Amino acid sequence: MSERESAEAIEEAAIAWVARVDSSPDDPETLAALEAWQSQDPRREGAYFRASAAWAGLDRARVLPSSNDDVEAPPVKHRASLGRRSLMAGALALALGSVVLGFSSWRSSSKEIVTALGEVRRMPLSDGSLAVVNTDSSINVRLRSTGRDVALDRGEAWFQVAKDKERPFVVSAGDVRVRAVGTAFSVRKTMDGADIQVTEGTVQIWSVANPAVRRSVSAGSRLYAGNRAGPGAATKSVHDIDRSLSWRTGQLVFEGETLGSAVAEFNRYNATQIRIEDSSLASGRFVGSFRTNEPEAFAKAAAALLGARTYESNGEIILTRP
Repeated sequence: MSERESAEAIEEAAIAWVARVDSSPDDPETLAALEAWQSQDPRREGAYFRASAAWAGLDRARVLPSSNDDVEAPPVKHRASLGRRSLMAGALALALGSVVLGFSSWRSSSKEIVTALGEVRRMPLSDGSLAVVNTDSSINVRLRSTGRDVALDRGEAWFQVAKDKERPFVVSAGDVRVRAVGTAFSVRKTMDGADIQVTEGTVQIWSVANPAVRRSVSAGSRLYAGNRAGPGAATKSVHDIDRSLSWRTGQLVFEGETLGSAVAEFNRYNATQIRIEDSSLASGRFVGSFRTNEPEAFAKAAAALLGARTYESNGEIILTRP
């Protein structure tokens, strides 16, 4: 078995990828290679997002020489471009390194992240973690020297947690608690509890009302935890979790869900709501992959698949029998 790649090596590679993509942002081969690199280790996606955020925040005017500076241009143009990218990558590595070095002297900080209907936000956190916040959601992040606490007030979020054994990362959703050190998982808050899906590592789940009942859940598993009852039994399906979390890339993927549940999911993302007028359609099974912001395309595909028709009324898309 090959040795697990270190976090430091992943961060260094992510910096190199950011520089490469910046030089050829529309090159399909570069983008395909990046996607292949990210797919080989779930930690790589978070590292790339962190590096991208740091790259975007750098003041290039201070890194690259001004056109008015008295500097002789190198005779070969492509080498100048490479030198500039190398300089930017070096500055990025220094910036990210300064963040890591700063971990030893933490000050308490808090941050609220709120998304509008249909909005998905990717937010690098100052501890090196990444939060991807789904539509119409609200989280409050508090980073302290003794711990990292996230309150999921509504909605759903996926977290890739930077490893720090001294400061556990705890997400609260109502009375449900999810504790991690260095892992990746999602939490979706409901009226009575929370749905948790683990994509990397292991998390511990419990309820404030029943703290003695705790479950450790590993990658590829999901479970529902009630505010009072606590965590239930976990089910394992990597494919189903990947499909369920396709919203992170702006997609909704259905593989046999009822039309009723698919419509409810689509309505989470759009001001234009879909309504099933004929209740007999709701139980029909549905298969398809759609952009979250295309309710019309979804409704037309559903109608074609289930022998229904669509029409618009009062700003809604109606699904009914012919």
